[in-house]
Amino acid sequence: MSVQTVRVPAPMEPLFEKAEKYVSEYFGQSQSDPSKGVISYHGERYILVRASSMSVHFLEFIMKMYPGLNQEEGLDAAAIILYDMAHALGLADAKKFTQDLNITDPLEKLSLGPVHFSHSGWAFVDIKPESAPVPNENFLLIYDHPYSFEAEAWLQQGKHTTRCMCHMSSGYSSGWSEESYGLKLVAREVLCRAKGDPFCRFLMAPPQKIEAVVRDYQKKNPALFGSGTK
Repeated sequence: MSVQTVRVPAPMEPLFEKAEKYVSEYFGQSQSDPSKGVISYHGERYILVRASSMSVHFLEFIMKMYPGLNQEEGLDAAAIILYDMAHALGLADAKKFTQDLNITDPLEKLSLGPVHFSHSGWAFVDIKPESAPVPNENFLLIYDHPYSFEAEAWLQQGKHTTRCMCHMSSGYSSGWSEESYGLKLVAREVLCRAKGDPFCRFLMAPPQKIEAVVRDYQKKNPALFGSGTK
């Protein structure tokens, strides 16, 4: 496979090769001027944020900000904030890229996302063959983020968690896909390296179907969710 920034099923490779060419050229046009506090790519201004600041330390901040919350309530509150913020960012970025290229095909729009994620430090995306990226209520995306910045932040900090922690990865990818398909979509991380799982795996589907999709996936893959998985 010639695509370097994403892993996809063979039938999708030509489309993602095209996306990689465009996004690589986009990020190849960079400018940095510390005297003005400016970092830009292709004329668009970007900002750098430490990964752990947006994951481990943000969660710790929420816990201190609302001392009346117990640990689970604090983690739930932080997860919602991070997910919703990332979802909005994904929507906006997808709209910008696809409008600039005047792309209308949903899968072609989506193909830009994983390549953009890789170049911007969000994630390397591994889309699984069981996925069904169709423009209707049967939409299903199954994918891994092998080098998730959120999971890496937890591991590097030596922090232990018993729950999935890649909230921004879930939000951003679902936001990009939602804008691409014009279809309400949510993503759920079902396995996470931060809690000892072998990889960070996500399921994406319409909100009214996500719970059933997760239950069905867990039922079909008991070895992944058995006693050996923390």
